[in-house]
Amino acid sequence: FQLQASGGGLVQPGGSLRLSCLASGFTFDECAMAWFRQAPGKEREAVSAISSTGIAAYYAYSMQGQITISRDNAKNTVYLQMHGLKPEDTAVYYCTTSGTRGQGTQVTVSS
Repeated sequence: FQLQASGGGLVQPGGSLRLSCLASGFTFDECAMAWFRQAPGKEREAVSAISSTGIAAYYAYSMQGQITISRDNAKNTVYLQMHGLKPEDTAVYYCTTSGTRGQGTQVTVSS
């Protein structure tokens, strides 16, 4: 299993980012995918998840209305569109599936 997240960066409060996670080494379209985040000194937090077909999705209460998860099974990629970002959204974001966590991407929200 390989999961490579990208798309993070420095953004001002209120800004937007789209994270991507490219998967390989397994049958992507048979697996649900999830995004987690972890900020320094804080517990890991589930952000969002999506079913293998993309029909069903879960969003953390703290980020509902602020994020949209999607996937392109033809590209073995899952996305996390984020808008209205706040400083408290600063964290390393990474995607997971089947107990495997990929390399994360840093999101920093600061003016």
